[in-house]
Amino acid sequence: METLGITNDMLMVLAILAYTVMMFVTEVIRIDVAAIFILVLLGLTGLVPDSQLFNGFASNAVVSIIAVMILGAGLDRTGVMNAVAKGIMRIGGKTEKTVIPVVSLTVGGISGFMQNVGATALFLPVMSKISSSANLPMSRLLMPMGFCAILGGTVTMVGSSPLILLNDLLETSNKSLPPGVDSMAKFDLFSTTPIGLALLVCGVFYFLVLGRFLLPAAKPAGHAHNFRSDDYFRDNYGIDKNITEMIVNKDSPLVGMMIEELEFDHLIPNIVALFTEGDSMISPPRNKFIWNGATIAVMCSKEDAEAFAKQFNCSIQPKLKQFKLDFNPTISGTSEAVIVPGSHYLGMTLASFHFRKEYAITILAISRGSKIFKGQEMYELELQLGDTFIIHGRWTDQVGLGRSRNVAVVSDVPNEPQRPDKIPFALFFFALSLTLVIFTDLKLSLSLLTGAIGMIIFGVINIDEAYRAVSWKTVFLLACLIPLGFAMENTGTAGWIAQNTISALGEVPQWAYQLTIACLATVFSLVMSNVGATVLLVPLAINIAIETGGNPALYALLVALSTSNAFILPTHQVSALIMGPGGYGVKDFLKVGSLMTVLFLAVVMFMLNWLF
Repeated sequence: METLGITNDMLMVLAILAYTVMMFVTEVIRIDVAAIFILVLLGLTGLVPDSQLFNGFASNAVVSIIAVMILGAGLDRTGVMNAVAKGIMRIGGKTEKTVIPVVSLTVGGISGFMQNVGATALFLPVMSKISSSANLPMSRLLMPMGFCAILGGTVTMVGSSPLILLNDLLETSNKSLPPGVDSMAKFDLFSTTPIGLALLVCGVFYFLVLGRFLLPAAKPAGHAHNFRSDDYFRDNYGIDKNITEMIVNKDSPLVGMMIEELEFDHLIPNIVALFTEGDSMISPPRNKFIWNGATIAVMCSKEDAEAFAKQFNCSIQPKLKQFKLDFNPTISGTSEAVIVPGSHYLGMTLASFHFRKEYAITILAISRGSKIFKGQEMYELELQLGDTFIIHGRWTDQVGLGRSRNVAVVSDVPNEPQRPDKIPFALFFFALSLTLVIFTDLKLSLSLLTGAIGMIIFGVINIDEAYRAVSWKTVFLLACLIPLGFAMENTGTAGWIAQNTISALGEVPQWAYQLTIACLATVFSLVMSNVGATVLLVPLAINIAIETGGNPALYALLVALSTSNAFILPTHQVSALIMGPGGYGVKDFLKVGSLMTVLFLAVVMFMLNWLF
């Protein structure tokens, strides 16, 4: 093949490529905004024709991902996952050696048919329940579950965004293949199943044999395993769950004050209930006034309650009277909720929302890694994926907050399935989608969308819930990056990079080229989105395969699989989601994820070359 020279178009693509990597690594601006800007640049520079610039929004991959998210939300709404949780607890026993394989294989299997981060979010409260009943620390359970959810995303071609995207990238690459090179066939739903199952089984054995020695040591009993214990919240978040009822005297400084005047001071206890002018409420909204004779309930230690009462001239009641029923443990309590991908709260501050008014929920604190935020600092914090809210309110209101799909309520909150009568419809349309994918020649997007619209029409999930179920950030990210892959192919940039990579490596065996591509994909996925890494590296991998006489389809699939190899740092959405509830630090991911990364590469390389 002739040697490619650098052109002006290639230089522009390389500049945009460098900008893309820089934006994704630094996150100076949100990655979806960066992706939209990239799309605009590709159009303004003429690197992608106007007629093809917005094709990503109507692509098979983007519509498929939307449909998968809606299907997953439909299964969630009916309570199917509750039944799965009961089954796990029935057969999983109460030891790490039995619970980890049952949970990991179940979550991994589910991740093969819905987004792995969605499966993880669904199983967080399940894991809390198992942790509590089996007396096992969450730190010993969540990392095995999360890692196996990532591995499970490789079991089918709809389990992760890179695999859904792959066939579209192959179709684009086929249009620019050199003469004499055969077109690459698309992969079907179960093309990756042997590889995914091998990875999943390897992951389970890893945690049973070696990983369990690398997981964080269990905390003392009674602290880490019971998310609803008073000691747990006191030791981990500095929150004393003692509730004191007091009456506001007529000359109290509180008279005429609004709740919002008190909530920004972390030295003032949380006012978790208010009775005034005949109106009683848990988690009073910030615009409520406190009047003479009002009854308030504060959550803090007895000593802090006495100091508050003295400072603000309030009379402490010897026991709960006005709020006795409200604070019955069967009615209300404290739990944790983790911000999930696609949440409306991402990038916003807590002060922008009215949790007490909208959900009757009080946010007591926010946990990020090892740091706890309270008071004004908490309200001014820009919220990120994996931030953990410590919340208080009625259990029914906490369930309502969880159903907003902005957070996953982690703790074992009493909950009943929302629409159990729709389970047959949910299972039927989910099975219908899979049947169409497997046994017909319909496009993946149409097959999956058939099941999704069926769930909507038959009331499994309503259209507003379907819109909320879709992570539009992911959709825009994917749709805007697809043209970048086209530009790399069409301008010859991918071929030029491939030739220079081969020249740098010299004469080496095929496995060395493959290992180089797999390592590149692994590194890229640690510092940027796996979708972005796939779009950038698939054209490069295909060109390297053509230049070296390798199998282009194998190289492309290697990239799509290897972008799931994101275990060393908590940059994958699944890892970010479990970091807070599991109490993990970056060192824990480095320690446990490093060996998992090596095993992943070994299994993928072996299985790909054996099968193809």
